[in-house]
Amino acid sequence: MTRFPDMLHRALFKSFSLFGRRSHGAVLRRYFDWWHRRPDPWRLATDAYEQRKYQTTLAELPDGAYGRILEAGCAEGVFTELLATTYPDAEIVGIDISEKALERARERNEDFAGRVRFVHADLLDHDLPTGFDLVVCAETLYYVGGGDQLRHASHRLTSLLAPGGLLVLVHPWPEATRLHRFADAAPEVSKIGERVEQDAHRPFSVSLYRARASESEIAS
Repeated sequence: MTRFPDMLHRALFKSFSLFGRRSHGAVLRRYFDWWHRRPDPWRLATDAYEQRKYQTTLAELPDGAYGRILEAGCAEGVFTELLATTYPDAEIVGIDISEKALERARERNEDFAGRVRFVHADLLDHDLPTGFDLVVCAETLYYVGGGDQLRHASHRLTSLLAPGGLLVLVHPWPEATRLHRFADAAPEVSKIGERVEQDAHRPFSVSLYRARASESEIAS
């Protein structure tokens, strides 16, 4: 079951979404810049649970060439670094709402500066290019609120995909059933897999969605 502090955390951020999209984004920017006042506040680079989640996510990715990758909610770029190492030919974009987090992400990934870049952006209100072969969003959707904002965030993620591209959502289980429901129902993608790690101290789900081919590709 979800731990009580996690439930309070989620309820707090869900209440922020009642302010409206623009005000909600401003609150999140201030909060996460404050939270990242010290390096790696969630211990993403050192915690055994986080490392297990990263390795599970990578293991679930189908074999293939991912030429363009986007990580939504990249924080300080820990998983971005793993993606850059695993896919040495890929161009990678990490986005996050905290500029302080992105400053550390750039430092962490400076060896990949030629093909990895970081963009200060809000998942709910961004102007990013589309056509990504792989989009990863982990531990992020519970911050966007519920209802319409969650639906909007899910649509934003699926719209970033190239035809045949892969969307990967990673969130706590069983909360993932709520957070992933709009992706589950999205007509532009098909759910192709889900792995639930229930024996972790904080169970999580890795859900995979494949973007449908365009009409022109189907016709050819």
